[in-house]
Amino acid sequence: MNVEELVRAALRETAEEQPPARPGWADRVLAVRRRRRTRRITAVAAAAVTVVALAVAVPHLDSGKDDVRPAGLLDGGHGTSAHPDQSPPRELIAAGEAVLAAYFTTELEQRTTETGIARRTYWLLDPGTGRYEKDDRWSFVAVAPGVRTAAVLERTLPARRIGLLDLATGEVERWIPVRRGVGGLAWSYDGTQLLATTYDRHPDAREKAYGTEGDVAWREPFGETPRTGFIVLDPAQGTGGPWRPLPSERRHVSVRSDLQFSRDGRLVQSRIIGSRDGMQKFYDLTGAPVAAPAAERHLRSDVAARLSPDGTLAALGLTREVPDKSYSSIRDPRTGKEIAKVRGVELLAWADERRLIAWERSAGKEAYEPRLALVTIGSDRLRWLSGPRAQGDSLQWGWEPVFARR
Repeated sequence: MNVEELVRAALRETAEEQPPARPGWADRVLAVRRRRRTRRITAVAAAAVTVVALAVAVPHLDSGKDDVRPAGLLDGGHGTSAHPDQSPPRELIAAGEAVLAAYFTTELEQRTTETGIARRTYWLLDPGTGRYEKDDRWSFVAVAPGVRTAAVLERTLPARRIGLLDLATGEVERWIPVRRGVGGLAWSYDGTQLLATTYDRHPDAREKAYGTEGDVAWREPFGETPRTGFIVLDPAQGTGGPWRPLPSERRHVSVRSDLQFSRDGRLVQSRIIGSRDGMQKFYDLTGAPVAAPAAERHLRSDVAARLSPDGTLAALGLTREVPDKSYSSIRDPRTGKEIAKVRGVELLAWADERRLIAWERSAGKEAYEPRLALVTIGSDRLRWLSGPRAQGDSLQWGWEPVFARR
């Protein structure tokens, strides 16, 4: 047994004796692995007991040693960083537990005279400078809790491998091969699992459509969804479980239908294909359909914020609009009863138990140009976090945020 194997064995034995991992555990294990790579091992023949003891101690002795990220991302600080004059943002946007870890723009890449794909370009948070830097290597990016690692897919979709990107260095630290083509990724709430949604063709296909007056637009093609199933991966070990197929579903258009974990990571959640009201389906980790968990039964799959950090409140959809203001519903996730309303057209992420980050309409504008805003339950006041976003058209879309927890 070599040193690497001894390290893995020691970590597994230690994990069995410890309570459940805290958010970012996978990030910390990967960070330890990165630091260990830079060291020269000078005592390969040392006693196995000594090697194991050191391996177990490494995460505690070296934790944070090489980190170059701003302190606010590392120390659990819940301050607010706002740039209401920037759209798209150039510098860090964050509030409470929520960090804008990346954003992407989308534009049409024409493949033939009648077909194309919606191609994403990402800007990722550089932890050393607190700025967003363009990185056009990836077709899909999911940032892990802790804002240290991102799971990435290369340009050609469906992809046959998943990269684990170190956000501090911009380098892929590990590639995880998969036997089925992957088009979407999502982390579990605690960051210990990674969910890969599989597809049999590109999930962002577009086709040319002609209007009655000869005008041209690009839309999603009609037909069955290209989604085929999912794979649950262990990012710390760099391994994936078996591929789990899901039944083919027909809808009015064939579009991206990425899956995500339930809050506890024990189930997989999907929007009901063809649903216009945010309804959802749940599957266990073998792919068998199951009832919705009690705490998520009344959520909408098209509202990104979902459950509050303590799981007692649910972010729901838009309920009321007045000039220059919008209001969304906050409900009891177990009963569906409305508890309060909060400012915002779309609720994107929880900053803490009382505040959320939302898209809200810009005041005094005829066109809908939303801005990121920090909103508070029980208050009509808000704090602008970004400048207004133009909506775009069928050839180019406005920027979309990617949030992660600190």
